[in-house]
Amino acid sequence: MPRVKRSVAARKKRRKVLSQAKGYWGLKNSHYTYAKEQVEHSLTYAYRDRKNKKRTFRRLWIVRINAAARLHGLSYNQFMSGLGKAGIELDRKSLADIAVSDPAAFAAVAEQAKAALAEAEAA
Repeated sequence: MPRVKRSVAARKKRRKVLSQAKGYWGLKNSHYTYAKEQVEHSLTYAYRDRKNKKRTFRRLWIVRINAAARLHGLSYNQFMSGLGKAGIELDRKSLADIAVSDPAAFAAVAEQAKAALAEAEAA
């Protein structure tokens, strides 16, 4: 039985790693050993940061909602509590978009939240 020669498979594997390492600085884009190490790290960072991106966007949405709510005399947690009591089920992403793109609509939502808070206090 003839022996297995790995030339084609090995070159393909190395070429794939080097193509993934395009744009890296120094030897990391041209030498297989360094490129392989950096590509492994990069894939780890990419996996981690796909999770972190969700956190980052949520923080951004909360900041935008808070800023818009304060223009209407509510803090973020008062505003969100008022939405819950008013039965308005808008997520943070859409609320932040409304706050930025359509302040009049956000004002209407804020007034409903305020009214629900006042009604809950009276009861």
